[in-house]
Amino acid sequence: MSILYVLAMLLLFSASIFVHELGHFLAARAFGMVADVFSIGMGKAIWKRKVGGTTYQIGWLPFGGYVALPQMDPNSFLEGASTEVRSPKSEDLRPPTSDHRALPRVSPWKKIVVSVAGAAGNLVFAFALATVVWIAGKPSSLQERNSIVGYVATNSPAFALGLAAGHEIVAVDGQPVANWQQILEKTALVPDREVVLRVRAPDGTADREMSIATEKTGLGVWMLPGIEGMDPCYVASVYPNSGAAAAGLLPGDQLLSFDGQKIYSRAHLSQLVEAAAGRAASLEFRRDGERRTVSVESIYDEGLQRHLIGIQFNTLGDLDFGSLSHPVPWAQVKGHASAIFDFLRALATPATSGAAAGAVGGPVLILLMLWLMLKSSFILAVWFTGFLNVNLAIINLLPLPILDGGHVVMNLWEGITRRPAPPRLVNALANLFAALFIALFLTLTFRDSVRHLVPPVQRWFAGESDAPAAPAVFDEKP
Repeated sequence: MSILYVLAMLLLFSASIFVHELGHFLAARAFGMVADVFSIGMGKAIWKRKVGGTTYQIGWLPFGGYVALPQMDPNSFLEGASTEVRSPKSEDLRPPTSDHRALPRVSPWKKIVVSVAGAAGNLVFAFALATVVWIAGKPSSLQERNSIVGYVATNSPAFALGLAAGHEIVAVDGQPVANWQQILEKTALVPDREVVLRVRAPDGTADREMSIATEKTGLGVWMLPGIEGMDPCYVASVYPNSGAAAAGLLPGDQLLSFDGQKIYSRAHLSQLVEAAAGRAASLEFRRDGERRTVSVESIYDEGLQRHLIGIQFNTLGDLDFGSLSHPVPWAQVKGHASAIFDFLRALATPATSGAAAGAVGGPVLILLMLWLMLKSSFILAVWFTGFLNVNLAIINLLPLPILDGGHVVMNLWEGITRRPAPPRLVNALANLFAALFIALFLTLTFRDSVRHLVPPVQRWFAGESDAPAAPAVFDEKP
């Protein structure tokens, strides 16, 4: 099964690169331009075949790709082409190739279209993937469907201000939020300062505002301390000689309320159990669609130093596969783009640039997220691939050398001044930014590995569980 996950992951990731380069290729051929190489992946080719005048190949490094278009501006550092030179008898640019072929000059507007066509390919693919998600339906968690608070730590600033499980956060710094994901995105880009939350009580009474300072987690992401969203409480197993076993709870039961209070999350249930402190309390649960109520009593655990009813949660039940959501393609792509633009805006703002840089992930994190999505649901991996394609489209259009946006800027310059940008300057900028991008790639790869790969390996060698860390007052066995 793991092999299938790896193959599916590589397929989705490679398809995203393929459609981008295919966009460049089709636009260039539509204008009659020469395409020397169509490469998926970088580095030395592990497979290649020449058809017509184009060599199609797969590079050994499965990140990135390119189409070698000698009539476009040079990108010699990455594609291995020689420096572009000017013919002494003509104002036309010679191609960046080793044989200095005399190819006809291409007008700047055509080169701009070819540059933008890669991002267009990603957007078309993103809409296609979004259509699949729309038709098939997407399993979603409670945190994706609402912005209701599921847990507030009793020692947190939010608790002192009166925030409690069941309250709904309707805006962050004046910006409306509809789900917990949007709350995380907005607070992750706010470094070491207070954010203003507009909160609505469960009974729908008048909204009120409270200011809470963000804190940096061990993963380098800024979050609201001691606050989490909702998650369902499904029983995975019942411990023998426990209060849950005596009450007749079974795996598959969904816990709904405890001691007369609605359960908003697993961590919230832990708080309610602790508040009952060993006395018998009513527990409402759902089994096979039927609501039932039993009396359950917790037992004090000396090792954990708190009260437990004796169940293990099924965290895979967080996703609702029974009632699928069907977000329309436009809404999906718009949501993807909004998240990326919010990040870029934060990265360009001095007050938030540090937090944004700390939250960004590289190839390791992208592949890890894709792996986790595939293990949960293939359709979730399709949805995440759509997000990656919108990301690729927007990032590639940034006006930086070696990116498609850099080509657009250079050709706009040529179209306005009637002269191409100086070849030596173009190549110098390309080489400089290529080195910077490679350094960024290596830095993010190292940081993501330390953050996300090293800890599980250390826990595995230590014989510990690879389960994610729980809140301070919560354990998987309430």
